[in-house]
Amino acid sequence: MKHRIVVLGAGYAGAYVAGNLVRRLSPADTEITVVNAVPDFVQRLRLNQLAAGRDIEAPQLADVFAGTGIRLRVARVTAVDPERRVVAVADADGGDLGYDTLVYALGSHGDDHGVPGVAEHAFDVAARPSALRLRERLDGLGGRGGGGSVVVVGDGLTGIETATEIAEARPGLSVALIARGELGARLSAGARGHLRQACDRLGITVLEHTSVEAVEATRVLCADGTALASDATVWTAGFAVDPIAAAGGLDVTEDGRIVVDRTMRSVSHPNVYAVGDSVHAVGDNGRPLPMSCGSAGYTGRQAIEAIVGRLTGRKISNVKLVYLYNAISLGRRDGLWQSVDEEGRAKPKYMGGRKAARIKAAIEKGALWGTSHPTFGLPKRKRRLAATPDPSIEKTVRPLENGGAVHG
Repeated sequence: MKHRIVVLGAGYAGAYVAGNLVRRLSPADTEITVVNAVPDFVQRLRLNQLAAGRDIEAPQLADVFAGTGIRLRVARVTAVDPERRVVAVADADGGDLGYDTLVYALGSHGDDHGVPGVAEHAFDVAARPSALRLRERLDGLGGRGGGGSVVVVGDGLTGIETATEIAEARPGLSVALIARGELGARLSAGARGHLRQACDRLGITVLEHTSVEAVEATRVLCADGTALASDATVWTAGFAVDPIAAAGGLDVTEDGRIVVDRTMRSVSHPNVYAVGDSVHAVGDNGRPLPMSCGSAGYTGRQAIEAIVGRLTGRKISNVKLVYLYNAISLGRRDGLWQSVDEEGRAKPKYMGGRKAARIKAAIEKGALWGTSHPTFGLPKRKRRLAATPDPSIEKTVRPLENGGAVHG
């Protein structure tokens, strides 16, 4: 009987893990199923650009996994039962999906921190539907040349990129960015200066040391009594994970992320691995890895090595778990590249300007390519051997015509 591997989520981490597992494991011994709530791949790194009005590719997962042998099930995960080794999903078929090894990669979503009015009145760029709703709202303010006010709450990387992207793409809008502390506090002094210059150039009003107490339909209420007019409030003040893992009895942190050992294996249920934003993984510096695309890559690679090693009896290699830099876009023609030390603190040296913007764009392009080619150019002959015999699956996929290869 084949070993059943089920991957929950087909974001950057989930698609990467599934593709590498099918490339490195024998199709005669294993079967891999990916469960994802939507039929397309979401470029989460670029949702702020989508909201601002740019066209962002969304490859169909059926095409992405075509001919690889990976079974795709478009369904929403409603529960996991690690004791019975089943996953409950909601789709036309419904029912439970059994597994022998589970890879939990359900990612994260925006966190309103319980602030009144955020859920009802604010937009976010944590998911494609919400980014498209924001785009529609901005279009309703008069398109690229029309007037209106936009308030972005949160000065983390997502908030900075969202505010600068909107301000550049829609110069007719008045954009304000609310920072709980100093703008760019996690950056070096030079990078902070570059960020301020970018905000000034784009006409972004920055409010520092300001916290938000409530969001209303047409304004944002601050703790100091300030009321900011806002035709579109964008909430980027943090991310959270779904409570599915905690509800299923997995050992999780206070914020719901799955606690794992050095190989990304759940400390409470050894048949479960977690990757990406869903995992609480301690890096080589002794600190938890942040929720980021980079962390998704490192945790995904480690889980792949562990699963392949345990199923084949090979030695499990330790992948470096590091956090080396922040790549920040400031619109399409400007950016920042900020290196960090082993403690996660910004190093004095940084790169700013067009070169940094090009590097960030290359990272985004590479992430899309890696997801669109999950087996990294698995030879056509092996793809045919790996292809699923299930006719219901075959009807939904087409063989990939071209392969490719990347290093690493």
